[in-house]
Amino acid sequence: MKILVTGGAGFIGSAVVRQAVSRGHQVVNLDALTYAACLDNVAGVADSPLYAFEQADIRDRAGLDRVFAAHQPDLVMHLAAESHVDRSIDGPGAFIETNVTGTYNMLEAARAYWQSKGRPEGFRFHHISTDEVFGSLPADKSVKFTEDTPYDPRSPYSASKAASDHLVRAWHETYGLPVVLTNCSNNYGPFHFPEKLIPVVILNALAGKPLPIYGDGSNIRDWLFVEDHADALLLVLEKGTVGRSYNIGGENERTNLELVQTLCAILDRLAPKPAGSYADQITFVTDRPGHDARYAIDPGRIRAELGWKPSVTVEEGLERTVAWYLANEAWWAPLQARQGVGQRLGTKA
Repeated sequence: MKILVTGGAGFIGSAVVRQAVSRGHQVVNLDALTYAACLDNVAGVADSPLYAFEQADIRDRAGLDRVFAAHQPDLVMHLAAESHVDRSIDGPGAFIETNVTGTYNMLEAARAYWQSKGRPEGFRFHHISTDEVFGSLPADKSVKFTEDTPYDPRSPYSASKAASDHLVRAWHETYGLPVVLTNCSNNYGPFHFPEKLIPVVILNALAGKPLPIYGDGSNIRDWLFVEDHADALLLVLEKGTVGRSYNIGGENERTNLELVQTLCAILDRLAPKPAGSYADQITFVTDRPGHDARYAIDPGRIRAELGWKPSVTVEEGLERTVAWYLANEAWWAPLQARQGVGQRLGTKA
């Protein structure tokens, strides 16, 4: 089958592209190549006869129609999005244009194509979203996000993703477009763009810079290894029930401080400093405006219905991630020169 993947040069999208091609699927990677995209992420499959690349912007409806007509996909995986919360605080407009209007364009282009093909029963539009649409959880670890948790977005980013989720559901209910949705917890792993917490900590540590932790470091996140996430996404695409949503979590809750301390301990083993520990570089900084206290996903539905569960603990995944960054300076060094990378963003509220 042929899968159209939007945002396939990004972090999660490229993991999906690599796995899909490795499993023998034809893949069309549609990406605008904005600041966080990198075609090196898919270099390992770029020469495969199963892979094709289209530089196009989901804000450009005519461009989307052209790609659908040219490639005739059987399935769509929509990952293209602006995703950095701090950038959404400084510039919310780009998040509305891409995540809301862009998703609307994708839905309309997919609907027009699906209808032109006689509404094939096997067609799917898989919309990939975030647990941040659900808002914040209390410290009580018995309470987690489920697929029935009411939406309560707190940042421009999460509000834009919540809006896109609602559009996808509306296109299913109103027009019958066969959709599936997923909401995931925080991803990490190889090829993570160096503006997010884990790569920032790794690269700052190696450079001898402060390791910034917002507030007192007590904010809790559920961490999901990106290769596990890509596996779950392809499973939902192939076997998920039309019209249904699935929460994908790593079942690895950690405070931000615990996470950074774990990274420092791994770095102390894999790339020891001449003296002291990388933990000596930890620095607490002013918290992000509206910083959600805790995210945690209950993945019971995807486990019960589709048999999926994460394959690695956060400690195992972090070890693999650190080792990858140590071995791939040629990938991350050029990205550090891109706009905004290495700067504290999201302080304008």
